[in-house]
Amino acid sequence: MLLPIIGCDKLFTSNATDEEINHLHKTISNNIKTYRTAQNISQLELALTIGMKSGAFFGNAENNTNGKHFNIEHIYKISKALNIPISSLLHDIETN
Repeated sequence: MLLPIIGCDKLFTSNATDEEINHLHKTISNNIKTYRTAQNISQLELALTIGMKSGAFFGNAENNTNGKHFNIEHIYKISKALNIPISSLLHDIETN
């Protein structure tokens, strides 16, 4: 993605492709689902535990639908709720 900078003649590109970002979201979502289901916790139960009002957003984020994704606050709260290190939810994400 090219980003114009006001007052600058150069165009800058993102250091991550859309494909890489999509892979990031899918990996985190898959990791959350894996740990959640291993503990027999429903999407709704975990959503309510981390302070969401319903399970709709959580379900969409976990399934990567409707453009919904977990943010860093969600990931932090989920790791606390599941009693796992936050790094577990970031497992299998490569940055090169």
